[in-house]
Amino acid sequence: MYLSQLPLFHSGGLFISATPTLCRGATLIMRQGFDPDKFATDIERHRATIILALTTMWKFVLDTGRLDRVDLAGVRVVLGGGERTPPSMLDALAAKGLYMQQGLGLTENSAMILLPRGDLERKRGSVGLPGFFTHAWIEAVNRKEAAPGEIGEIVATGPTVMSGYWNMPEKTSEAIVNGVLHTGDLGYRDEEGYFYIVDRAKDMYRSGGENVYPAEIEKVLAGHPGISNVAVIGVPDDKWGETGMAFVVPVKGAPVTKDEVLKFLDGKVARYKYPRHVEFIDALPMTASGKVKKVDLKKRFGASLRSEP
Repeated sequence: MYLSQLPLFHSGGLFISATPTLCRGATLIMRQGFDPDKFATDIERHRATIILALTTMWKFVLDTGRLDRVDLAGVRVVLGGGERTPPSMLDALAAKGLYMQQGLGLTENSAMILLPRGDLERKRGSVGLPGFFTHAWIEAVNRKEAAPGEIGEIVATGPTVMSGYWNMPEKTSEAIVNGVLHTGDLGYRDEEGYFYIVDRAKDMYRSGGENVYPAEIEKVLAGHPGISNVAVIGVPDDKWGETGMAFVVPVKGAPVTKDEVLKFLDGKVARYKYPRHVEFIDALPMTASGKVKKVDLKKRFGASLRSEP
């Protein structure tokens, strides 16, 4: 029994969930829309053995408290994660016997990298190794393969890489250069070749000449007990060129202040990475696949941003 709520128009739903399940002759469990309470209940109701959900979905499921009231004994594999998965979430799931195998995939090359189950603790925080049919590596600024620990763009080749975007030849030529797919994801590999995600290249901003990766800040803030969800973007700043703006969704009934948000970062990230602006909102704009639409945040708030004294 494979339980997934990724829509079938999304490569994750079609290629990671539906295709292998149907090829195996197994059962795929889906609902028309994602409801975290029903999702948790479906684990017991349908005796799910494989579960796939993105980080944001797992956050909502954990918030319901329903996992404490359903039988999870049948679950063998938990897939999901992503660049914004905080260690506290992995711990919360593990405490319930759900050990998430993080991975990396994108529409242009789905199911690209996955962390083997036997490496969950040994390679904590990694998204794993390239799977079948994919050759992936880290490309440095000079287009050469990056050394271990060096941050660069994750690139890939192989038969599972898309042939191109539909009727978008210019975009295709930007994404596939000399047969190599450029994912737009920044990361690094360790000495054993395991991949770690840093952030999306387009989300990185420069503050005072230093690179700042919002995902690093988001991971830390996601561990705050008073924060339900958070997204960080780079916005213009007269002094530093760019600075961070954090959009924080507080936990209901647990108000949190800007000072508390910034204090929580003490000792966890460098001070130049602290977001100068903190905005509290009821919910983050999300895609149908459960990812934050940062473009909407920039359109909605960036134009009206004013420097604070």
